[in-house]
Amino acid sequence: MKMKHDIEQGPIRPPSEATSLLIRATRNCPWNKCAFCHTYRNTKFEMRTVHEIKEDIQKARNIADQIRELSWKHGEGGRISNSIVNLIYGHDEVYSDTVRSIAAWLYYGGESVFIQDANSIIMKTADLVEILSFIKDQFPSVNRITSYCRSKTASRKTVEEFKMLKSAGLSRIHIGMESGYDPLLKFIKKGVTAAEHIEGGRNIKEAGISLCEYVMPGLGGDRWSKDHAEETARVINEINPDFVRLRTFHAVPGTDLFEMVQRGEFNPIGDEEILREIRRFIECLHGIETTIVSDHILNLLEELNGKLPEDKDSLLEIIDRYFSLSDDERLVYMIGRRIGTYRGLADLSDESMYKKVRSIIDQYSTQDRDQLDNDLLKIMNRYIQ
Repeated sequence: MKMKHDIEQGPIRPPSEATSLLIRATRNCPWNKCAFCHTYRNTKFEMRTVHEIKEDIQKARNIADQIRELSWKHGEGGRISNSIVNLIYGHDEVYSDTVRSIAAWLYYGGESVFIQDANSIIMKTADLVEILSFIKDQFPSVNRITSYCRSKTASRKTVEEFKMLKSAGLSRIHIGMESGYDPLLKFIKKGVTAAEHIEGGRNIKEAGISLCEYVMPGLGGDRWSKDHAEETARVINEINPDFVRLRTFHAVPGTDLFEMVQRGEFNPIGDEEILREIRRFIECLHGIETTIVSDHILNLLEELNGKLPEDKDSLLEIIDRYFSLSDDERLVYMIGRRIGTYRGLADLSDESMYKKVRSIIDQYSTQDRDQLDNDLLKIMNRYIQ
């Protein structure tokens, strides 16, 4: 049985949506001017029609039904087991990327959907309600639907509109806040103010939709690090989102900020300065009940996860534990983290891991330290391209 049907999918989704079905409602980003972002560069924003989107949802439903039929044929009783997934992934000539992604989605329960691309909430509310309702109709197992949104868009939608979206099935909205400091927001061409961040976030929260705000430590460089930390915390305190996800800044080739770095117009700060900035940010969070999440490969301390207010002290203690290490231990950890060997500070006690990282450092001992830094930058660039 050949399954080569495809549905249109965009380039990115949040890491937390790794097991979600991706449905593309809009193409690219309607703003597309942020100085730190390269994802949609040289692309045009387009609104897909409701008919196009529903066609893709119907195709996804048909593919899911065919995968279940395949399961019955192979004696799995409709269950999407390891053997069914392996069968599909092992035959590229028969099954398309779309089929493989839907098989994986079903394997993980088939319960969540992510609406792409960068700001699909910009759609007319009635159109998006129709799309959400159609998803729920075609996939009764779906209990969570999420999407990206810009704060500017959220500030212009009414609470009543967000309530309509929630009733139709929208569960969570992801917003790239990046910073709450107005001079920095202007500098990075974010196209939004701190006040709009607050208004948009509050509209979403008041409607009862789960809100995840993304903050970018290090984005202010050496000029605005302290203000960036403190003002971003102030805005988060005003919104009280359900989640705050940390996304460490890295100047990506092909972005305006990268070019500014090359020209000496912007000075990034290093891992440890960024960690001190994160500490200050967490210190300034108060009066809120939110979950801090550090689920990105560029974050030095992936273990900075906890619920406020009860875990605030323990989060600060994790950072302090890092700085209590010797210079050599911190170097080993930083290198180990950057090459993907270490996930947390406890990994330093693993002797085999330590020897692996130490040997890499030793290989560079006879070379200029700049060579190690350059190679690490290349690795970091690969992580986010």
